[in-house]
Amino acid sequence: MAEKNYLIHTPEGVRDIYGAECRRKLAVQEKILQVLYSYGYEHIQTPSFEYFDIFSKDRGSVGQRELFKFFDRDNETLVLRPDMTPAVARFVAKYHCDDPMPLRLCYLERTFKNNSSYQGRLKERTETGAEMIGDDCADADAEMIAMVIDSLRAAGLKEFQVELGQVEFYRSLVDEAGLDEETQEALNHLIENKNNFGVEELLKDIPMDEGLKELFLRLPGLFGSVEQIRGAAELTGNPRALNAIGRLEEVHAILAERGLADYVTYDLGMLSNYRYYTGIIFKAYTYGTGDYIVTGGRYDKLLMQFGKDAPAVGFVIVVDQLMAALSRQQIDVPVVLPGTVILYEQEARTGALWLAEHFRRQNLAVQSMKRKADRALEDYQDMVRRRGQRNLLYLEGDGRTVRVMDMVKGSEDIIPLSEYE
Repeated sequence: MAEKNYLIHTPEGVRDIYGAECRRKLAVQEKILQVLYSYGYEHIQTPSFEYFDIFSKDRGSVGQRELFKFFDRDNETLVLRPDMTPAVARFVAKYHCDDPMPLRLCYLERTFKNNSSYQGRLKERTETGAEMIGDDCADADAEMIAMVIDSLRAAGLKEFQVELGQVEFYRSLVDEAGLDEETQEALNHLIENKNNFGVEELLKDIPMDEGLKELFLRLPGLFGSVEQIRGAAELTGNPRALNAIGRLEEVHAILAERGLADYVTYDLGMLSNYRYYTGIIFKAYTYGTGDYIVTGGRYDKLLMQFGKDAPAVGFVIVVDQLMAALSRQQIDVPVVLPGTVILYEQEARTGALWLAEHFRRQNLAVQSMKRKADRALEDYQDMVRRRGQRNLLYLEGDGRTVRVMDMVKGSEDIIPLSEYE
């Protein structure tokens, strides 16, 4: 018994979904994809596992401890795909290396991260997203944000916020300060967590320009409206930092023109664990989930590592987090579930199969099944109730009549099969 129970359990970090929950997830995924298709994005699929080097530390993707690694027959190290962006970059460099024009791609895939158990996160996640290759202008950045907003609205969310940052602003300051790698890592963590006191303690004994130090101290608080971001330009004369702020202002103007500015806030202290980002970065949040539901940004140097020098920007929607938010916000995702079961005896099979096809031609979902001799009619009635279905249509004898049982109302009628024609 113990061995049998062990075999039916899933490993930590993965889960089964079925029934109405599964249908709702599929429906939401399809709605998002329709938004991406409407913007002209073409669907691609990449392998679930790739060579280890695609996601190595040099690419700026996830850490090695978060990879699921294994070996093929030639002793090559392979990994389950933890992140779609390097996989897309590899795909583009292979099939579109000489194409100079912008390329729009989208996907619906699963990613695999070997997260620590205490984090409570899924290790297998469903992700859908889009990537624009070959366009480095602010319009491309704004298109990504617009698609995120349209996708979340299509999924049914009403209350959410997209936070937009700029990694180039922070990196320009770090380079100006000449901080070593260890200090950078510590500072990254403190700023990401908006720990002002920690930032002050870390920098107090490090020699640097007082104005620059003051800017680092104020960085965790540089978030909110675009006006607050504009105010940051008065705190620095660093050309790279000023260009980064200018880019955010340009993106904001485009979003405002599209009527989407109310969905966006700005955070110059936003950082990312993915080191391949080079410009804007963004995350989307809603209530009912403790983590982001969307992440993305610009990665203008990543494709160069695969042999194609092209700018790029993209995002990914974490479908599992989105579904959790929809459920906790009690947002209904309408789906059509099989609400009718056609039960028939051997002699009534021809009529029962005809009746099932009759309903399907009307886009009604039905299940048909032959009654087993050792099963009572009450067993099938109990099955319909237990599975949340409503109608049991029973054809017995020669099948000329249909015994229609409504399991919700508790009513029953006898209808000639000919009336369905």
